[in-house]
Amino acid sequence: MITSLSDLKVVKGAKTKKWRKGQGLGTGNGKTAGKGQKGQGAHAHTKKRGFEGGQMPLARRLPKFGFKNLGGKHFATVDLSVLNRFEDGTEITEELLIESSIVKKPEDGIKILAKGKEPLTKKLTVKVSACSKSAKAAIEAAGGTFEAKK
Repeated sequence: MITSLSDLKVVKGAKTKKWRKGQGLGTGNGKTAGKGQKGQGAHAHTKKRGFEGGQMPLARRLPKFGFKNLGGKHFATVDLSVLNRFEDGTEITEELLIESSIVKKPEDGIKILAKGKEPLTKKLTVKVSACSKSAKAAIEAAGGTFEAKK
């Protein structure tokens, strides 16, 4: 009967010594170490990852989705209504948007979009990488200006 964890013992046969392949004739594994004789499976490192014995590999059988333009620019987007939290006359820069936790990762720049329900009510100077036409019109309608940052 076991009364505490310190009385636990390993059951006989629960632990076996690791089988080390290819350690020579004296190991009990034989000359070929359980790999048979000759052929592809007997040789070291001859099968590529995902090899399925000549069958078309799963990675090539499944359909591929999407497209990522490696040369394209990926902007972090900011909605125009978010800019209402700043005071009148504030100069909105990429640094200010990152500092105020509106943008987490600027990627290739920041783009202002006019998708929000609330219109822009503050007169702001916006200096970011890009801006949609409707967002630029809304900024100028509120009395502000937009300058594209290079």
